[in-house]
Amino acid sequence: MQSLSITRCRLEAQGFLGLDDATLTELGPWMRWSPAVCALVMATGTILASPAVLWTLAVIAALGAALPFHPFDLMYNHLVRHLTRTRPLPHHAIQRRFACGLAAVWLLATGLAFREGAMALGYALGASLTAVAGIVGVTHFCIPSLVFNTLVRRRTAASAYAARGARS
Repeated sequence: MQSLSITRCRLEAQGFLGLDDATLTELGPWMRWSPAVCALVMATGTILASPAVLWTLAVIAALGAALPFHPFDLMYNHLVRHLTRTRPLPHHAIQRRFACGLAAVWLLATGLAFREGAMALGYALGASLTAVAGIVGVTHFCIPSLVFNTLVRRRTAASAYAARGARS
């Protein structure tokens, strides 16, 4: 079982800030819900080499990028949480929304590879994306959020450097 500090660090990297220990303890496992469901659907679409499944999930992922919540969170918030007697999942920050946007593009490309008969490419894209989503679903470690945070930090540092240079 992950320690609370590791869970907090990984969720904060995804933009979930300000969660108290009680909320984190209660919701931490359930904050894997959407990535885990996505990984299962990705795996199914990849195994079946199904553009329809992958493109449907791409639309869902695009909604996860455009909205402050993932559509699968609605399933949790309006059904599962009443069975588990837990509070609703918090809205997503830009980091997790970036991950959803990246997944949407990747899913479109994977479906296109299968549709065009590039089976090896489709399986490689699908397997790698499923692995990335599966890692989040199991450990809360989100590679796309890490990429986003690194890019933003570099841009922020470059802007600060440029601003200092302009004042000199």
